[in-house]
Amino acid sequence: MSPVEHFLAPAKLTRGLRVVGVRDDGYHLLEAEMATIDLCDAIEIEPGATGLEVIDEVAFIEDERPLASDHRVPGTLAGSVPYGADNLVARALVLAGRQARVRLTKRIPAGAGLGGGSSDAAAVLRWAGILDLNAAARLGADVPFCVVGGRALVSGIGERVEPMGFEAFTVVLVTPAVTVSTPEVYRVWDGLGGPTGEYGNDLEPAAVVVEPRLSWWCDLISSVAGERPRLAGSGGTWYLERASESARLLAAELTAAVRAEKAGALVTVASSTPSA
Repeated sequence: MSPVEHFLAPAKLTRGLRVVGVRDDGYHLLEAEMATIDLCDAIEIEPGATGLEVIDEVAFIEDERPLASDHRVPGTLAGSVPYGADNLVARALVLAGRQARVRLTKRIPAGAGLGGGSSDAAAVLRWAGILDLNAAARLGADVPFCVVGGRALVSGIGERVEPMGFEAFTVVLVTPAVTVSTPEVYRVWDGLGGPTGEYGNDLEPAAVVVEPRLSWWCDLISSVAGERPRLAGSGGTWYLERASESARLLAAELTAAVRAEKAGALVTVASSTPSA
């Protein structure tokens, strides 16, 4: 029996996103700044065996059971982790031509715009020695960046990743109990005529049409923070960059505000990491 290998799969934060064109095949061309942060899924890989086990520590309910973050608010996150052949880990194994049993502990919320599934797949590709970014892009636009990690300018349909110098920063992430479909956001973006996002993210105008509750969350966060948050990728996580001590204080204030509203959300403090 081969030894079990352990990996972390860090979330990615999209700090700016412009849609600069659409290919003839319908794929959108992007220019985005992405960075890895220390909110991570955990992956155990046992080569030669088979099977996929998913432990979802993020899908939480009203019983306030213990969870990994210090700032979790009771409620049910709407995201769900796919099992079987549709899981990006399973697809990454097929792409790599490898067989393994994988135990995946999810701490990055699904459907939150933080690239959790893409990072899980990227971890499997790194384990398998598959570093071809064009191949990685076949699994999804965020997967090539997640293979590289750190901080980078991402362009094309995600397959071009130009590393940038490391920048230390801390963010407060607020992930409400909603899920935003990325394909639907792009469809609506096209239908709106390709708007430019006023706050550095061209997908934000479409995301709030797809999921109108995002606007309510933006207003709540703004009222507590005294500053408008930014949307991560296609949503639905809002974030604010703050100094580390200020971030912890803001997270506590936002947690209290969300509890007072009896709303479901995940409030997390995370910091940038120099690599995947």
